[in-house]
Amino acid sequence: MIDVSGLVHRYGEATALDGVDLGIDDGEFVVLAGANGSGKTTLVRHWNGLLDPDAGTVRVNGTRVDEDLVAARTAVGMVFQEPRDGFVAATVGRDVAFGPENLGLPRREVDERVADALDAVNLTGRGDERIDALSGGERERVAIAGALAMRPDHLVLDEPFTGLDAPARGSVLERLCALHDAGTSVVVVTHDLRDVLAPADRLVVMSDGSVVVNDAPGAAVKRLAGLPVERPC
Repeated sequence: MIDVSGLVHRYGEATALDGVDLGIDDGEFVVLAGANGSGKTTLVRHWNGLLDPDAGTVRVNGTRVDEDLVAARTAVGMVFQEPRDGFVAATVGRDVAFGPENLGLPRREVDERVADALDAVNLTGRGDERIDALSGGERERVAIAGALAMRPDHLVLDEPFTGLDAPARGSVLERLCALHDAGTSVVVVTHDLRDVLAPADRLVVMSDGSVVVNDAPGAAVKRLAGLPVERPC
């Protein structure tokens, strides 16, 4: 579980996060939405210690992120908005292997993790291909595979559909749904809700550094539209 409590983050005089409380349960598919500048990316970058809070805490699987960065970064796989920002090698296989290698794992286990991760994103047997020769959708899947090779409990993707055409978007979403079905919690950070609400368990909406909606997708959309939300007795 990811547990965020009273999280505050400032960039100079600007407050990007203003006392955010949020939990992500194991195995959930959560859509984190909001306009550009609402605080979405700043929030998730605290989950594996890429940013330090000005106040508040983040716990991953019960442990504070600032007390064990390695555990947080192993448990929370992060895929950035622009996949090229996270690539560290020229070929698919070498890039996906980078994370497990840095954990000091035996070669056999690294190879196993790479093969499993590429299989999960439908890139089996393409480890020797150059990343710069891939399509946008394929590069996105390589980035996802690199995160999966760390075998995270939670996979967080920041604007994963930016720049993708409809077939590539559908392919990436299909992979995410399969991972969710297999038990990985998935958090999709986006300002574009097309296609992502159907598989989601919850929609969280941010505005001006605060969570303004946190509900099941249907109820959340009604709240955003100003419609009454029916609740069971």
